[in-house]
Amino acid sequence: MLSDRELEQYSRQLMLPDFTLEYQELLRDAWVLVVGCGGLGSPLAIYLAAAGVGRLILADGDTVERTNLHRQILHGEGDIGRSKAASAAALISAHYPDCRVSQFTERLEDEALAQAVNSVQLVADGTDNYPTRFALNRACIRAGKPLVSAAAARSEGQLATFDVAGGGACYRCLYPREGAATALSCRDNGVLGPVVGVLGTLQALEVIKVLTGWGESLRSRVLMLDLKTYAQSIIQVERRADCPDCGEGLGSGFGF
Repeated sequence: MLSDRELEQYSRQLMLPDFTLEYQELLRDAWVLVVGCGGLGSPLAIYLAAAGVGRLILADGDTVERTNLHRQILHGEGDIGRSKAASAAALISAHYPDCRVSQFTERLEDEALAQAVNSVQLVADGTDNYPTRFALNRACIRAGKPLVSAAAARSEGQLATFDVAGGGACYRCLYPREGAATALSCRDNGVLGPVVGVLGTLQALEVIKVLTGWGESLRSRVLMLDLKTYAQSIIQVERRADCPDCGEGLGSGFGF
């Protein structure tokens, strides 16, 4: 049951005719791992906390730089040089004390990554490089957890949910080849701050949809946006029999 204080705090979303008390309770009881506390992770994490998600685990091995400040809204001038995960956790805890926040200030890898993914209901990926995305994909497949993934650079972005346990495709079904060490990134290609803000906010909405079942999610679909022109499209991602991570015959023996 929600307390009177909770009913008041979340009253505006509970006014929606199809957003029920049960959905709000599901958010309160949810555990979400947010990997990346930068341009995407900032609006993602703070909107999840504001919406009533009860537990966030924030992971980011980087520190705040001045070049981050135009888009990474969880961090300010006084956070330069500080761990992004620590800075994000401090702000969210101060603003939303009902959200229990823990942090990893070093890069999640191997057993630590597996344990973190196993401890939550859902993983949200706000990173900017293929090796980390592939590792998260494998960990989510192995743990049977959905992965909500977003990316943004320049004026463009994309958003998708990958849920192999639910019968859908995985991230490697979309990007089967290992590719370069770094995906299209803000560091190398530039970005307008609101672009990552839009994608991170949409990512928070998608996480809420997957956790509660409200609305229609992007399972095995990719939303593609160009915010310079407002062009958008949605493509279907089919599960690949030859996928290197979730393909037939891999079972539980694929690499991690």
